[in-house]
Amino acid sequence: MAQFIYTLEKARRAHGDKVVLDDVTLNFLPGAKIGVLGPNGAGKSSLLRIMAGLDRPSNGEARLMPGYTVGLLAQEPPLNDAKTVLGNIEEAVAETKATLERFNKIAEQMATDYSDELMDEMGRLQEELDHADAWDVDSKLALAMDALRCPPPDADVTQLSGGERRRVALCKLLLQQPDLLLLDEPTNHLDAESVQWLEQHLAKYPGTVIAITHDRYFLDNVAQWILELDRGRAYPYEGNYSTYLDKKAARLAVQGRKDAKLQKRLSEELEWVRSNAKARQTKSRARLGRYEEMAAEAEKTRKLDFEEIQIPPGPRLGNTVIEAVKLTKGFGDRVLINDLSFSLPRNGIVGIIGPNGVGKTTLFKTIVGLEKPDSGEVRVGETVKLSYVDQDRSGLEPKKTVWELVSDGLDHLMVGKVEMPSRAYVAAFGFKGPDQQKPTGAVVISHDRMFLDRVATHILSWEGDDENPSRWFWFEGNFDAYEKNKVDRLGPEAARPHAVTYRKLTRD
Repeated sequence: MAQFIYTLEKARRAHGDKVVLDDVTLNFLPGAKIGVLGPNGAGKSSLLRIMAGLDRPSNGEARLMPGYTVGLLAQEPPLNDAKTVLGNIEEAVAETKATLERFNKIAEQMATDYSDELMDEMGRLQEELDHADAWDVDSKLALAMDALRCPPPDADVTQLSGGERRRVALCKLLLQQPDLLLLDEPTNHLDAESVQWLEQHLAKYPGTVIAITHDRYFLDNVAQWILELDRGRAYPYEGNYSTYLDKKAARLAVQGRKDAKLQKRLSEELEWVRSNAKARQTKSRARLGRYEEMAAEAEKTRKLDFEEIQIPPGPRLGNTVIEAVKLTKGFGDRVLINDLSFSLPRNGIVGIIGPNGVGKTTLFKTIVGLEKPDSGEVRVGETVKLSYVDQDRSGLEPKKTVWELVSDGLDHLMVGKVEMPSRAYVAAFGFKGPDQQKPTGAVVISHDRMFLDRVATHILSWEGDDENPSRWFWFEGNFDAYEKNKVDRLGPEAARPHAVTYRKLTRD
């Protein structure tokens, strides 16, 4: 086995005047699990395209070592539109299935027509199948399709949504099992159980995995190395996301960088990551009690920080914020929500979790009045002002740029009672420089369970199955505490992905 599976040597890559990779030299070890981090436009996707052989560096060298294979999950992966979902996925195991069929055919033939030549061929085929762990390829294919919530096997891929196509492409790529697996935002369009299965699968994956992701839980659970791209440079850190935070803080200190703000953010992130689940849940509860006091005090002494997102305090809320009382909602003979009751406290932050298609978006639409309940009611407090951003971003005008849509063309905005430059406000959300001029149709949504863990004070989770598809559970605490509570209530099996009937993503 070669010492390295892939090598970059003084590689440079630029888009126009912007250099995203500047004299980068890296060596990638066989079997390594690497998470790639960096701001938008830092060159993460460019790096993966170079490693996949789709692009070449402007200068320097990029080499996949002989004898190794590479596979890429792109943001918009191609599929064979002439084949069904199953037809596309089976392309990944066609050679393996042919080998297995040939082995079985020889075994039958040997029963009546023994020969040394057939015995030798059978031995070679057995070695191939053993090496690929391919004896149960059909069951592995079915498991992967179910765990990733792929559409029905006979579905027409031309009718799939972008998220459904990505899940099919990811399933196919995992079954191909290339030596170098390149994943661009693999957790996008996956529900929590599917992400959990993917983490477990990649942790045992025999090849090298390089993944771009904003899912910090994923990075903590899978990554053995973190590769940070920053202004054309590449900084490798051995360890997972938590270890990366520690080592990066040390690197900044050694460099003597005077960015106290970044140091503070890193320290806060590291403190939270290190805290145990009970401490996190306690902090979530404490936040409810002290929020109004802190917000009022902060408003008195507030100094604008254009590098942080400005969220002005809302109006004072009464005792009733949002309450669901015996809420039931469905479509036709399919009940999504049945007899659901909960009460959202003032300043509460609720994370709603569950597989695609179980009714999360329907619940949102029922709360804001876009859907009517079949029975029960939703009560909204008199002083509550509701804002709703749907996952289809139907309120966005795709031809407008990010800056135009947010600022309405104004140079300054009123954020609460504070006036600030509109471009600085937009930049705080990660849209800097030319990114502000991109059309809103190019903006990508991603999921981050660690974000949910940090901000949520309550979790509303779908815990249904095919026999009881409308069962929901209301939990006081953050995501991590909920996950542990779920195992305590339902047993270890609750932590494993389980089969659910595929649901077309028309409403959720």
